[in-house]
Amino acid sequence: MFSEQQSQMVATFERHVGAELNGDLDTTMATMSTDPHLNHVPTMAGGVGQDGVHVFYRDHLVGKFFPPDVKMQGLSRTVGEDSVVEEIFISFTHTAVVDWLLPGVKPTGKPVEMVVAVVVGFKDGKITHEHIYWDQASVLVQIGLLNQIGLPVAGAEVARKVINPNLPARTAY
Repeated sequence: MFSEQQSQMVATFERHVGAELNGDLDTTMATMSTDPHLNHVPTMAGGVGQDGVHVFYRDHLVGKFFPPDVKMQGLSRTVGEDSVVEEIFISFTHTAVVDWLLPGVKPTGKPVEMVVAVVVGFKDGKITHEHIYWDQASVLVQIGLLNQIGLPVAGAEVARKVINPNLPARTAY
């Protein structure tokens, strides 16, 4: 189904994410190219170049990815010639600082459900970049920092509808 190169990209990405979650900065960085960049698009958190990405991972992500009760469910994966796109449902209780997601926000103790899309680029078997997208407004609604009344935003139901497309669609426009 996948070419050898595509299978290698998937394996590298899975090793990269596993190392992030396990707090293994050396393995995380070993999956990256010599000039990578990382951009968490809604918050503009990340880094550029080996040093910038290393510092960001060390100080803000690797081993600090999510609070301990995080659950992640892969929803879809698309593998191209030089990229992998992963869609993931994530749920957790905001009991720890997650500054790549909520910079400057102290833990609220509130539950969060979100869907994340990760676009990962590759060159010569290494990750060149990660562009990570999610609906920041729905996260802010869930932790109580954004009142959705009168705004075209929603809370956890945004992510839940991705998991279950049979949930009702928005009826007021």
